Amino acid sequence: MELGSIKDAFEHVTKKQKLSSSKSQEVIEQIGQGIEHALSRIQSAPDAVSPSDHKLVLSELNAKLKEIALLNQLEGTQKELNLALSKYPKLLERTFNPDISKAYRNVDFDVHTVNQIIASHFYREGQFDIGDCFVNESNEPEASDIKSPFLEMFQILEAMKSGNLEPALNWATKNHEQLIQKGSDIEMKLHSLKFVEILRSGSRDEALKYARTFLAPFSAKHLPELQKLMACILWAGKLDSSPYSELLSSIHWDKLSEELARQFCNLMGQSYESPLSVAIAAGVQGLPTLLKLMTVMAGKKQEWQSMTQLPVPVDLGQEFQFHSVFVCPVSRDQASEDNPPMLLSCGHVLCKHSITKLSKNNSTRPFKCPYCPSEVEAGQCKRLYF
Repeated sequence: MELGSIKDAFEHVTKKQKLSSSKSQEVIEQIGQGIEHALSRIQSAPDAVSPSDHKLVLSELNAKLKEIALLNQLEGTQKELNLALSKYPKLLERTFNPDISKAYRNVDFDVHTVNQIIASHFYREGQFDIGDCFVNESNEPEASDIKSPFLEMFQILEAMKSGNLEPALNWATKNHEQLIQKGSDIEMKLHSLKFVEILRSGSRDEALKYARTFLAPFSAKHLPELQKLMACILWAGKLDSSPYSELLSSIHWDKLSEELARQFCNLMGQSYESPLSVAIAAGVQGLPTLLKLMTVMAGKKQEWQSMTQLPVPVDLGQEFQFHSVFVCPVSRDQASEDNPPMLLSCGHVLCKHSITKLSKNNSTRPFKCPYCPSEVEAGQCKRLYF
């Protein structure tokens, strides 16, 4: 969300407040100086001075204050401050409480699919009671099928939080082949962490036996890591004062817990991040741009409903970029399902619509590549998939 305008408005209010405060201080000082001067005249006068002379001094003070027009000085800066203050809340209201319904389009969603996504989100976040309640109230019993795997995952993670690696090791052993196919070394890391915990207790023989049984099978691909672990045997029971004390850091548990959750979701065919959370976060980030667009298109609601592509780019952060995006160097249009990127025989890439225009919709008619002297035919172009 762009906060530049809010920052400028805040600085404007601050500037007016400082100006008003400074003017008020200046006026107070003028009043103080006038009163002190009048008191000084009264106190320095002889005792024989009559009360009428005192009244004269006070009258002169009153006239001087009226001449300075103190209230007028204060009113000017105060009005400017009040004006700035009245505009600032309205700007905050528009920025942080926008009418997001303006950016809404009438899209036909499959209610069944949406309910499954919501239920999956609750189970993925470990909110199993809420997920069950939602499944029952939405009458979507099939959505609860995904509960069991996530329940197992959270039980494993809870065990790891309490220092128990057995459930995680059992899961890794059961899915050994699949993890190998995915190129994951999490099983070796779990056994390494277990080995370090055995050494921490001071049992050197038990640690060596564990290494021969569970770590030796990984020596072909992870020899440097295992050599480091074998050196730790010399420090059994006093690993905290060894050169390898960093292996005892809790950060290894935290990283391994996160990696286990990622691999668990990967084997399930699920993303690690909740799709619902990602969609909402991306929508929130792109919402200001959509609201600005709708402000410009205020009188073209029908056109907004029929759009297949936004006329302005919506810049999202790197965390929302999951695949490459191709923009045609000729038409400057972003590739889409109807206008995919096409590889020319010369090696350059254009969008399908640009190739159609250059070839005049003739698949056998040669046309010159816009980027090299080669002549190519539309029929020889191949679609690219990112």
